[in-house]
Amino acid sequence: MPSAVPTLLPLGDGKISYKSPSAGYIYLCSNLPAGKGGAATNGPWIEGKYWDPSKKIHVQGSVNWPSASISFVIDGDQREVMGNDLPPHPSGIFPIQKTDPAYKYDQNPNSIGPQTVLFSLPKDPVVASADSCEGGQVGIALTGVALFNGLDALLRDAVAHELQDSYNGHPQQSSVYHYHNISDAVVKLGVTDSLGNTLVGYAFDGFGIYGPVENGKTLTNADLDECHGHTSEIVWDGVAQQMYHYNATAEYPYTVGCFKGTPVNVPPLGGTH
Repeated sequence: MPSAVPTLLPLGDGKISYKSPSAGYIYLCSNLPAGKGGAATNGPWIEGKYWDPSKKIHVQGSVNWPSASISFVIDGDQREVMGNDLPPHPSGIFPIQKTDPAYKYDQNPNSIGPQTVLFSLPKDPVVASADSCEGGQVGIALTGVALFNGLDALLRDAVAHELQDSYNGHPQQSSVYHYHNISDAVVKLGVTDSLGNTLVGYAFDGFGIYGPVENGKTLTNADLDECHGHTSEIVWDGVAQQMYHYNATAEYPYTVGCFKGTPVNVPPLGGTH
């Protein structure tokens, strides 16, 4: 990585695997054709094979969603999830307005609308005998917002190429508001346990997704396995234990590279975008 600009991150473009999982890659379930949509023009924050998050702009606006709802209720050995996918925090204005500087690079025409979020996750997930591939949505944040993988509709690094609001969220063609990564603002809305680890969501195999900081250290890809997780001590439903979990990082693939446990069959709210 060029040392002159230490904030540069490698682009995730092309880091997709279809046959087996690999650290730093997204293990997709099928060779999906590149679709339509996404940012039409690269912003100046993209520099060759790298991008600079400190230079990237956000979609403007501050829209509140007072009807946002989400609940995570333990029922026996299941964690019941119910909500409407609307964010409990302000979003940007979508469709992106022509007067917004973001419009020059990403003319996202989609609006934000409520969805039916209703599914169950295993309360105490276990590591499977083999890793599983993933589709477009990989989990849900504690905010109730859908968590998509790190790819846009063109199968590029969505976090680098597309324009999101200040919480790194935006809607796709079915009005599904979603994140492709976990921003610092969303980490602040998570739940920090007595060990200092912050739960920010759940993957579809039931394992937790945590923020990037553990024991005072900011984790990178080098600290995580092929699914973008590891085993360490966390407080899970009030009990401190050594347990597998994913960690959100600043680097692609950002959250879940593959499923370490057995994913449940959740009706998709949208595609890869």
